Amino acid sequence: MGKSPPLFKAVAADPHAVQTGFAGLNAKLDYLSASDVEQVRQAYRFADEAHLGQLRGSGAPYITHPIAVAAQCADWKLDAPALMAALLHDAMEDCGVSKSELIERFGSPVAELVDGLTKLDRLQFNSREETQAESFRKMLLAMARDVRVILIKLADRSHNMRTMAEMPRSKWQRIAQETLDIYAPIAHRLGLNKTYRELEELCFRYLLPWRHAVISKAVTRARSRRRDLVHKVQSEVEAVFQRAGMKVRIAGREKSLYSIYRKMDNKHLSFAQVTDIYGFRVIVE
Repeated sequence: MGKSPPLFKAVAADPHAVQTGFAGLNAKLDYLSASDVEQVRQAYRFADEAHLGQLRGSGAPYITHPIAVAAQCADWKLDAPALMAALLHDAMEDCGVSKSELIERFGSPVAELVDGLTKLDRLQFNSREETQAESFRKMLLAMARDVRVILIKLADRSHNMRTMAEMPRSKWQRIAQETLDIYAPIAHRLGLNKTYRELEELCFRYLLPWRHAVISKAVTRARSRRRDLVHKVQSEVEAVFQRAGMKVRIAGREKSLYSIYRKMDNKHLSFAQVTDIYGFRVIVE
């Protein structure tokens, strides 16, 4: 049996970025079978070759982006075809790879996922009207007949938002507004609350940077002043349940910066008038 082709080809530009990124993805694949992991590695080799020479705005090899998208999909425990499609999601659009070539190399299920992602990338959203945004969300969900396409797209958009500082400033407003109007609500609808909150926070930072900075500083000051009070309240609540013979777990939560801003804006409140910055979730075991 011949040797497998080298796993990394884009290393010439930045060996640390590529190898570290792939190692992070590989460590998340323990829920897959050995044969599935090998299929994911084959998709990586193909994507690495296809994107060879392409760079992100930061100067890192472009392949670091598909790796990050696939890693988030692995966090959601998506199956091997979805991870393969995540690694290949820009191959048709940016590298001239045909659908028939993907079918030949990886099979129709993977090719269909990549094709669905390519079609979504070609959609343009230009209106901020709520009714138009909702119609666009419905159209997007209808076009993506397989929910894995939407999940991969959310992972793609999440990584692009995290790294948007690398993009030209001229793109920030459009991408952040589109994310806030379209993709954050879809994440919320799918129950991906962590992703939903992260997207909202990132959009807030890029759309309204001054307000984001002011509220962030105010929350930091309030957090340091109220830390002891929060711990005291949590301890007292726990004691009440213990006396009642109930086993509970109490988790504190801090309102997100965007949620604070939205409440201040909608109800014309000052920061000092927002009374629910901190809350507690009581989970009965």
